Amino acid sequence: MTAPVFVVEHFDAGGGGRYVLDGPEGRHAVSVKRLRAGEDVVLTDGAGRWADCVVLGTEGKDRLILQLDSWSEEPAEEPRVTVVQALPKGDRGELAVETMTEVGVDAIVPWAAARCITQWKGDRGVKALGKWRATAREAGKQSRRVRFPEVAQAATTKQVAALLAGADFAAVLHESGEAPLATAELPATGDIVLVVGPEGGVAPEELALFEEAGAQAYRLGRSVLRTSTAGTAAAAVLLARTGRWS
Repeated sequence: MTAPVFVVEHFDAGGGGRYVLDGPEGRHAVSVKRLRAGEDVVLTDGAGRWADCVVLGTEGKDRLILQLDSWSEEPAEEPRVTVVQALPKGDRGELAVETMTEVGVDAIVPWAAARCITQWKGDRGVKALGKWRATAREAGKQSRRVRFPEVAQAATTKQVAALLAGADFAAVLHESGEAPLATAELPATGDIVLVVGPEGGVAPEELALFEEAGAQAYRLGRSVLRTSTAGTAAAAVLLARTGRWS
């Protein structure tokens, strides 16, 4: 079993490398995980910096005392994989974020596609984005990542097109795609951007705009996946073929 991960804002330890993990993370470590002296934990800021620590003891119900001698920084993965995810219904958006985080996606861009039933507007949009970001954080911890995916503000179709235009490899999952994603020629470095449409599919005018921006339509396989699972399946194909899973 790998060491549990906790998120911190800094790695400043006191004399002798004594570090106190408190607040919500400390309470979770002490009262939920019930960590004890001698066990290993990992601290991270979620942006690549991390430290291996050993539990020295606990204080009360929310303070974990650790030995922290040094911290390291994990470089960003290459190529960088961004998934533009059309807004699903209900809690399927959080499911998509959770599983894409677990497989290793680097960035997630919510997209208000023309055929999306769900629309993020006003306070509802702020709340929904907060849920996606919290899900990415928790899934990052669960999957033992030290660099969590960025969850951007919801993008318009024009903003997605601009993102595709700047990518080293741009793809749209679509039934019209003649080439399978599994055989696409992928770059070893740079940015890969993948668009996953809503349940109703990418609208013809959206697909045309994306193709003008340099994206190509690809298919995954014979079966039709839901929007909440298509991004994870496609990301797994990309990560395996780029060598990031080697």
